Amino acid sequence: MAVTERVIVGVTGASGIQYAQRLLQVLAQQGLETHVVFSDAAFDVWRAELDVPCDPKKPDLKAFAGADGKFLLYKNSQVGAPPASGSFRHRGMVICPCTMATLGRVANGTGDGLIGRAAEVTLKERRKLLLVTRETPLSLIALRNMVHVTEAGGTIVDANPGFYTRPQTVQDMIDFVVARVLDHLEVEHELGRRWGERQE
Repeated sequence: MAVTERVIVGVTGASGIQYAQRLLQVLAQQGLETHVVFSDAAFDVWRAELDVPCDPKKPDLKAFAGADGKFLLYKNSQVGAPPASGSFRHRGMVICPCTMATLGRVANGTGDGLIGRAAEVTLKERRKLLLVTRETPLSLIALRNMVHVTEAGGTIVDANPGFYTRPQTVQDMIDFVVARVLDHLEVEHELGRRWGERQE
């Protein structure tokens, strides 16, 4: 598998699991090998925010994403899984959505699960790490953690949709944020028009 065709997606327990759902759908449509890790709390959010059946013991990623992708699923407790190794090459890692607790662990190098470990390894190997945070207002602690991650080479992609595209649906607003993630991963997509481009 070519390095450019492989990504890691960590899903944590912040509200906004629809962002992860759409991200996995597009990655599947583009044929990328996607290594997925759900935290325990992410399954709680899945059940609360989506109408897709959720079995934490055997998650159905095809049903979750609405697409049949090249998904490889790990438990967050599998700290010895391939994404935890620096020799596991990939295009980049996204934590989407990212809780403030996960942000803090990544910022301070104290990850105790596969998501945190894979994020730390991604940073030390100088690969792309995107944290899709969704929280407001932000505490000074959270802001400082964002600075720490940015200084270490990560990118904070706050889940704030733009309105110059005149979104008509919630899905349009989800797509705006996911499009920014895909742009940073250099994955082709057609999630809405870009500023300055004419709308057909």
